[in-house]
Amino acid sequence: MLRPCASLPMWPCLVGWLDVTQPHNLTHRAYMEALADAVLGALPGVHASLYLAAESSDFIRFNHAQVRQATHVTQAYVTLSLAQGQRAIQSTRTVSGDLAIDVPALLADQLQLASDLACLPPDPYLLLPDEVKHTTREDQGALPQASEVIDAVHRHASGLDFVGFYAGGPVVRAYADSRGQRNWHRVDSFNLEWCLYHATDKAVKTGYSGTHWSEEAFAKRMQQAAQQVQLLARPPQTLSPGRYRAYFEPTAVGELLATLAWGGFSRKLQETGTSPLMRLVRGEAALHASVQLSEHTGRSSAPAFTPSGFTRPERVALVTNGLHAGSLCSPRSAREYGVLPNGATAGEAPEALYLAPGQLPEADALKALGTGLYLSNLHYLNYSDRQTCRLTGMTRFACFWVEDGQLKAPLNVMRFDDDLLALFGPRLLALTDQTQWLPDTSTYGERQLSSITTPGMLVDGFELTL
Repeated sequence: MLRPCASLPMWPCLVGWLDVTQPHNLTHRAYMEALADAVLGALPGVHASLYLAAESSDFIRFNHAQVRQATHVTQAYVTLSLAQGQRAIQSTRTVSGDLAIDVPALLADQLQLASDLACLPPDPYLLLPDEVKHTTREDQGALPQASEVIDAVHRHASGLDFVGFYAGGPVVRAYADSRGQRNWHRVDSFNLEWCLYHATDKAVKTGYSGTHWSEEAFAKRMQQAAQQVQLLARPPQTLSPGRYRAYFEPTAVGELLATLAWGGFSRKLQETGTSPLMRLVRGEAALHASVQLSEHTGRSSAPAFTPSGFTRPERVALVTNGLHAGSLCSPRSAREYGVLPNGATAGEAPEALYLAPGQLPEADALKALGTGLYLSNLHYLNYSDRQTCRLTGMTRFACFWVEDGQLKAPLNVMRFDDDLLALFGPRLLALTDQTQWLPDTSTYGERQLSSITTPGMLVDGFELTL
């Protein structure tokens, strides 16, 4: 069985060039400070900035609970930006961690950019930070050695058809500019996601993420997944199209929210009337009063600043008591619509989406469901009608039919098509009292720092179509 998601990084792997005991390790603050001191301020009258994206990551791919591929990647990219008046230009290059190499290369880039800057037309929507705000976050986690992960998988997944992928290590984002602003963000984190395969198209997909590794916690999740694999051996339940009472695990709710994030909270799209949340924005629809949605950087691993040097508030309210409360506004949208930016990047997509928990005890979720659908994963989600926020997709992996609060039989794959505003609105029965942090597991190019934090959700009337 091939793993269904998360690829190894495809950019060149810069491995082994740098002694990690040296002060200019790519994920150490001293390196960024040295670059800023050497490069910024060389051009009087020009706003110059550096943005660093770096990581030092272990990657391990498993098949049949055995190591299929293991590697370590150390890489860093620096974006150099220049602005003068309403003109701006930038370039990005790979850096090595050796200041004797990196500083001359960036100074040469800066001279070339300065030469090209005067040739550019003015940008009417260019907006730069007008305040100098420093931020620092240094989250030292307790990450496992690669050998610890391999040993844990061997101990707890032997005899199971385990297909998995581990990524872990420090990730850095940093900003510095010629005004003296300095922002530093380093977070240690890991993510291990896996499938336990049963037969044909039946598998259990789950994962374990965090900042402090615990083999006990990993073993518990593995045991839960193994128990569900045994249920997959039962004859599957085939359902007729229609509406069903359903419980969505946090991972499934995360898939719904991730789709909603495709422009749903963008100030630009709301101003132009093309956001899928327009009915909510205009007051034509309302979500359940228990729904509290926000961009909550303070509860995430996302940095408290943007690549252009704007700092982010700890929390931006998006939906309060089920009603539209705000949007994510980039500097360009702020300039265009005469409002203040609030830490959004150019795409105005959430990087720390947070759905507050409700009152339903998580341990009682199946009992509260009674009879209906237990949905752990949803796949291939897309809008069937973007303007009305109507969503379609497929059930997949460890979705079960439940009777009297007990998992009875696996579901055959079904397509759904439903109104997302109704699911989070009048058909929402309850949110669980515990949330789960769901990091972006994409590793194409580099590891990500965005995430969704969400509880589980009980709804009445989820529409299966075929």
